[in-house]
Amino acid sequence: MPFIEEKDLFSLHKDLEKSQNTNIGLLDQIRNKNKEIKRLNVQRYTLISVLSVLVVCVMGVFAYVSGVNQTQQLLLNNSARYTVSTDSLDATKKQIEALRRENQELSVVQDYYLANRLIEQQVVYSVQVKSLRDSNLDLTHSGLTNTFVVKSNPFLRYSVGVFETIDEARTFRNHLVKIGFDDAFVASYQNGKRIKIESPY
Repeated sequence: MPFIEEKDLFSLHKDLEKSQNTNIGLLDQIRNKNKEIKRLNVQRYTLISVLSVLVVCVMGVFAYVSGVNQTQQLLLNNSARYTVSTDSLDATKKQIEALRRENQELSVVQDYYLANRLIEQQVVYSVQVKSLRDSNLDLTHSGLTNTFVVKSNPFLRYSVGVFETIDEARTFRNHLVKIGFDDAFVASYQNGKRIKIESPY
């Protein structure tokens, strides 16, 4: 077996201690590096988590704003549609009112012509309320369709109502007497001419 001298052994021992110290230093450095790597990994994962949450929040805000914009756009479109509908409704109401007025005017004209045709064709009864001297002054109103004037020189005879039966005319005469037309009387007419003055009862 080879022989090692003490000096060499001592030197070897020192080298071993140095190597151990170097190894311990290197192990400490490795541990520190591992700790630093772990710390960096934790920071990286934390940063990734925070960024992920931030991205999700930004996407949520974007989706919310987009939804609000779309909702506002839909509301604007609907309100514009309803505004048009309201304008259209107002125009339709005006047309209906104009047609109603025209219908009333036509009804007045129709009543006038029906009354004249009835007077000309058969015996009708009317209540004479006044007889005035002819002064070329028309006391009738165009809105009064159930009145007529019979010219009998030198008088104009104003009659109200055109009735098919004498009883209807008498009932109407009684109403006129109650409101102040004391001298009103029922007369029968045919072809626009008075036939006779009828009995009030």
